[in-house]
Amino acid sequence: MTRRRKLRPDEEALWQTVVRGATPLDSQKKTFSLPAKTGSSERQPSPAPAPAPVPAFRVGAKAGYKETSTALPSSPATRLAHDPVQMDSKAFTKLKRGKLAPEARLDLHGLTLDRAHPRLVQFVLDAHARGLRLVLVITGKGGNDDPYDPAPTRRGVLRRQVPLWLKQAPLSQAVLQVSAAHIRHGGEGAYYVYLRRRR
Repeated sequence: MTRRRKLRPDEEALWQTVVRGATPLDSQKKTFSLPAKTGSSERQPSPAPAPAPVPAFRVGAKAGYKETSTALPSSPATRLAHDPVQMDSKAFTKLKRGKLAPEARLDLHGLTLDRAHPRLVQFVLDAHARGLRLVLVITGKGGNDDPYDPAPTRRGVLRRQVPLWLKQAPLSQAVLQVSAAHIRHGGEGAYYVYLRRRR
């Protein structure tokens, strides 16, 4: 059996610093420290806080949970239908019935978002500069989502993104109204973009 060597004063000071900063693992067990030098106060371990009481559950009691909505997000055409009408109501009625012919059209079908956005911006601003009032933007419908697909993919991204782009700068200053196109002009896969008058 080896004999313990006595700690040097600097080792003793280091050990006391460690002991003062240590937190006991179990408040029920007694912690030991080296005897303190005369004249210094010995630190007593603080008792651990009591654990929070677990709420009792009685048989037959209702579980406390909020019912979440399982409704699917609305389609872009549905959201646009709820937008306030900015244009003349008579012209808007003709527009919805497909009786107004678009003066220009842009087909974004099959493009990625990073290629479609600059084309849309250039097309709309050029049409506004030329004094056109009604243009058609074709996005395509996008495939239907397969509910049984184990790895769902985002489909119809342009159909969802184009109306948002048309309401943001720099296009918002040129666009007066966005509406889903009539079936003769592409239906859900296209949008009428009614432009403001040039000043």
